[in-house]
Order: sequence, then structure tokens, then C-alpha cells
Amino acid sequence: MLNLNRRLITRFVALATVAALVPLAAQAQGKDPAKLRVALLPDENAGTIIQNAQALKKYLETRLQKEIEIVVTTDYSSMIEAMRFGRIEIGYFGPFSYVLAKSKAPQIEPFAVGVERGQPTYQSILIATVGGPVSKLADVRGKPFGFGDQASTSSHLAPRAHLLKKAGLDGEKDYRPVHLGTHDAVARAVQAGQVPAGALSKPIFDSLVARGTIDASKVVQLDLSPSIPNYPMVMQNNLAPPLKQAIRAAFLEAKDKEVLKSFRVEAFAATDDAAYDVLRETATILKLDLGSMK
Repeated sequence: MLNLNRRLITRFVALATVAALVPLAAQAQGKDPAKLRVALLPDENAGTIIQNAQALKKYLETRLQKEIEIVVTTDYSSMIEAMRFGRIEIGYFGPFSYVLAKSKAPQIEPFAVGVERGQPTYQSILIATVGGPVSKLADVRGKPFGFGDQASTSSHLAPRAHLLKKAGLDGEKDYRPVHLGTHDAVARAVQAGQVPAGALSKPIFDSLVARGTIDASKVVQLDLSPSIPNYPMVMQNNLAPPLKQAIRAAFLEAKDKEVLKSFRVEAFAATDDAAYDVLRETATILKLDLGSMK
């Protein structure tokens, strides 16, 4: 009887050990969902973004052999929260919104960065209404200035830092920041004279002019920001390693112009988290608390 009890105890311990190891093995293997949710930045009208992303959707479905759902959240903060809580697997973040997301969701990792004109960088353009009260950066003092989303790099962080460094203008006391949400909303507001000046991504501004959404004769360029590390592609790091490698390869090997159109880039290059330390430093200069920002 004693030997029988010992055998039962030994078997129980063995089964318990196997049961405990199963979740660890599954975790090591990672997630391999049948559908991947790919979020694109809500920096323009959602309908336009989704329409422009149909070629991307088909490309990824072919490359990854999975159903692809294109997601456009209501704003930057909701996209960050979706990534944080695993409601999207892949996201195309603005540089600063990525830094914010990383501070709230350490489990995400950047793996590719857009390349434009041969460089993985871009600029913010600061514009003003033609014939309006602002014709140079110094004129911004005492007036409203249009920014996009608070978490936007080229429509908030970079131009705000540029106004401080180049013109000595502090958004806390020298002018009135007006957050308008999207890049195209900033351009439209400046064109209409609703705000005398504002800032947005230079590539987005060029695209708006090319499409006829903005009349270039009604706005004037005030200045360009220094180079900014470009938008990163980000994924959840708990995905299965083979899937992560396939996702990485799909973007780094993308050549079709219709696919790349969704990102306004000519190609993707590999990147990592350290590439965005410059934005953390800029946030420090501006005394922005990443932990308190949405």
C-alpha cells in the first residue's frame, strides 16, 4: 500500500510539473492568430486612410497567409491604448506617439522605419495664412498656433520645440497652442485663416497640395524643423517568432508603390527603439511628462 501511495504521489507530481510547463511552452512559442489587426495613424480622414490601404491589405494577406483587418482609431491616444491592451497586433506609429506607447506598453517593439528620399527621416513644416498677421516665426507671439494631436511628432512635438529653440517662443506663455486633431485639419484651418499659423508633417502637406485639398497659393511656409526620425512600424513582441520574422520581411521587402502609398514612403528599413531616444530628449527639453500624456 505504501509503495502504491508513493507511485501515485510521484505520478501526481509529474503531471503537475507537465501542467505547469505547458503555459511556459505556449508562451515561448508565442501567439499565431488567424487574423492580424493592422492600425494606421489617424492623421487624416479615416475613410481616405482605409481606401488608400486596400493594396496594403491584399499584399499582407498574400505574404502572411492571414486575414488582415485595417484599423483606424479615433485618435492617437486610443491607438496607444489599443496596442497596450493587445487589441491590435501591428501598428504604424508617429515617432512621438511610439515613444508614448512604449512608455505605457513596454511589450511592443519597432521593427521597420519609413524611408523617404533615401533617408529614414522627415520634417515638420510651419505654415501661415497668406496675407495674415504671421509672416515670420516671431509674429507667432501672442497669437493662436495650430497643432494636430498632442501625441503627434511633426504636428506638435517637433514644431513646438522648434519655436522654442529658434524663436524663443514658449507655448506655455508666449502663444496659444490650439490642438486641431489631424494634420489636414491644421492645414485647412490655416488656409481658411481660422488660425494664423500652424504646423504639420511636410510629406502630408505635400500630399494635400498634390491632391488639391490645400491651395498652395493661400498658405506660406514659415520654416522647416530639423530632421525627425521617421514613422516606425511596431508589433507585439509576444507573437510567434516565425510570424514576427514573416511580418518583418513583408515590410522590409515591400516594393509595390501602391502598398507603400499608405505610408507615404519609398521603402522600409530596419530600426530599433534606440533610434527614438532623440524624441525622449526633446520631450525633456519641453518639460513634457510622458507618463501623464494620453
